[in-house]
Amino acid sequence: MNETDDDLPEAIHEARLWRDDGWTARVIKNEDDEGWAVAMLQDGEAEPALVGPWTMGRDKKNPKPLDTAAFITLVKTAKEVLRRHEQHAHAERHRSVTVDGDGGRITVRLDIVADDDEPYATLSASDAAGDEIARFRVGAGYRLDARSASAWVAGGFPRPD
Repeated sequence: MNETDDDLPEAIHEARLWRDDGWTARVIKNEDDEGWAVAMLQDGEAEPALVGPWTMGRDKKNPKPLDTAAFITLVKTAKEVLRRHEQHAHAERHRSVTVDGDGGRITVRLDIVADDDEPYATLSASDAAGDEIARFRVGAGYRLDARSASAWVAGGFPRPD
């Protein structure tokens, strides 16, 4: 289904609320001190992608108003935060270790499938040419490190417990 202009939230450009291009910036009172913060929320998301300090205005009491330049910078920063979170999550779900085996270098991979009901992982081994040697389904909590990979390879790739 394609989005039409009627489906998109209306753009808002106010001093403490700026909505445009799929993002909303809201200047809020900082609960931790006397200052202000800005929360960046991507359309369709329940939680902000970014919450950070916001500059005080000239009167040193009220927040500086949002403007186009600040909004563009905030969107760029929020997108970078989301990208880093995605990279971290990917790295947590996909690990690999290369160890020495009888036939040369072996790459052992653990790919976690983060299913809400039954998370699991796939443990696999490939030779230097990329040909798969072994593959087993294991628990999502399986720990892959150089020691466990070396032991698995040395043991002839037995079915993990």
